[in-house]
Amino acid sequence: MSVDVKNAIQSGKTVLGIELGSTRIKAVLIGEDHAPIASGSHDWENSYVNNIWTYSIEDIWKGVQDSYQKMAEDVKQQYGVSIQTVGAIGFSAMMHGYMAFDKDGELLVPFRTWRNNMTEQASKILTERFNYNIPQRWSIAHLYQAILNQEKHITDISFQTTLAGYIHWKLTGQKVLGVGEASGVFPIELNTKNFNQTMIQQFNELIATHNLPWKLEDILPKVLVAGENAGVLTEEGAKLLDVTGELKAGIPLCPPEGDAGTGMVATNSVAKRTGNVSAGTSVFAMVVLEKELSKVYTEIDLVTTPTGNLVAMAHSNNCSSDLNAWVGLFDELLKTIGRDFDKNNLYETLYNLALQGDPDCGGLLAYGYLSGEHITHFKEGRPLFVRSSESRFNLPNFMRVHLYTALGALKMGMDILLKQEEVRLDVIIGHGGLFKTKGVGQSIMAAALNVPVSVMETAGEGGAWGIALLASYMINKSNNETLEEYLSHYVFAERAGSTMSPVPEDVEGFEHFMKRYTNGLAIERAALVNLK
Repeated sequence: MSVDVKNAIQSGKTVLGIELGSTRIKAVLIGEDHAPIASGSHDWENSYVNNIWTYSIEDIWKGVQDSYQKMAEDVKQQYGVSIQTVGAIGFSAMMHGYMAFDKDGELLVPFRTWRNNMTEQASKILTERFNYNIPQRWSIAHLYQAILNQEKHITDISFQTTLAGYIHWKLTGQKVLGVGEASGVFPIELNTKNFNQTMIQQFNELIATHNLPWKLEDILPKVLVAGENAGVLTEEGAKLLDVTGELKAGIPLCPPEGDAGTGMVATNSVAKRTGNVSAGTSVFAMVVLEKELSKVYTEIDLVTTPTGNLVAMAHSNNCSSDLNAWVGLFDELLKTIGRDFDKNNLYETLYNLALQGDPDCGGLLAYGYLSGEHITHFKEGRPLFVRSSESRFNLPNFMRVHLYTALGALKMGMDILLKQEEVRLDVIIGHGGLFKTKGVGQSIMAAALNVPVSVMETAGEGGAWGIALLASYMINKSNNETLEEYLSHYVFAERAGSTMSPVPEDVEGFEHFMKRYTNGLAIERAALVNLK
C-alpha cells in the first residue's frame, strides 16, 4: 500500500470522475499522478416503455450511489481509510436526449434517451431552418418534436437539460453544461463558445405561433468551457451522492460533460488532426477539424471538444449489442453441456478467431440493428444474419462479419469525412469494449477506416477517467495553460499505447463487405416490414 496515496486520500488531493454510460455507471478516483487508484461500477439497462427508450429517475440515482459506494469500499479495502473529501468531482453521461422539468424541479415526462429515433420531422425542419445538421438524438430536436406533437407538458417547461446536466444540477444547484455536452443540445457559436444566438432567435420565431410561456434562452442551461468552475457540492448533494453521509459538502465540480467529450480527453485527442472512436453499445468517431466542412451532411454531427473546438462526429446507434448476444448464446451452449468457461476468455477466444476469417468475411452478411440507425435511415431495427448457399460459413467468418457489421454504419459516415471532405487524420485512438481483446477490434477498425489505430493502456478506464481529468485540470492548471498542454505534459507524457496500421488486404476486404452491406439494406427494410 502506498503511503503517498493514503495521504492523498485523507488530505483530499484525489479527484473523482463518474460517468453514466448506456450499460454501466463507473466511478474512478485518481491520484496526484492522474492514475486511477480506486473504482466502482454499477450495471444497468435502458427500458422500452410506451415506445420510449428510457431510464427511471430511481434507477439513475441508485446507479450513481452504488458506483460511488463501491468505489468508496474499494478505497477502504485497499488503503484502510474512508473518503470524506476530494479535490474535485466531475460528472459525465451519454449525450443528447430529453429531460424537461417544471418550476418545482419535477420531471415532466420520462427521460428520453439518445437511442430514440422519434424526432425525424423536427430534425428535418430544424436542419433546413438553421442550415446546420440537427440529428434526431439532439435535445433541441426532442423539444421541437414535443411541440409539434402538441404534448401537454410543453407549456410547463421551466428547465431542459441532459442526464449529466441533471445530476450536476441536483448535486450543486447549478444549471450548467460543459460546451462539449452543450453542443449536442443546440448548435454552438465557435467564437463565443456559447449557444448560437442567431439560431436561438430563429427557433423562437419558429415556435411563436404556439404561444408558449417561455423562450428557448429561458430554459437552456448556461454553457461553460473546460477549466471553469461549475459550482460546489451542496449539503443536500453530498447526502444524495454518498448515502452513508461521510462525504463532506463544498467540493468544487467541473462542468458536466458528455461521453463524447470525455472520450476525447481520455484518449488525448482534443488537438486538431486527432480523433478517437468509442465502440461499445453504440459507436461514434470524433475527428477534431482544421476547418469547417464544405456543406451540411445529415450523417455527420458537428459538436465541440470540451474547450469549444469544432469536431465532426459520425455516430451509429448500434455496435456491439448483437455481437454480445451471439457470445451470450455460445456461453449458454457451453453451460448446457457442462463446460464452465470464463466469459472474458470466451470473448477473447471468439474475437481472435475472427482474425482467421476471410478478409471479406467469406460472403456472409449481418446487421446488428437492435434499434434504429439514422445513418442508413432506419427508425427501428431487426438484427439479421444472412448468407447465400455459396458463402463460406464457418466460425471465424461468422465472428468476423459481426465485428465488421458493428462498424458498418460508422464507416459510411467516416467515408464522407475521409473520402469526400478529405479530412486529414494522423491517427485515431480507440477505446471502449470492442477494444478489450488485444489487437482484434483495433485491426478491424484500422481496416474499416484505413487509418492507423492506437489503443492506450488506460483506454479501458474510459469516460469516467476522462471526466476526472477534466476536474483535475480545473483545479490544477496554471495560468493560460490549455487543456491540450495539460494533458500532453502531465497525463499522457509517459503513458504507453500500441498502434496498428491498416493491412491492405483487410482494407480491401472491408470495402468488399461494405458493398454487400449497402446492397443488403433492402433485406433489412423487408425484415422491418415483415418481422413484427
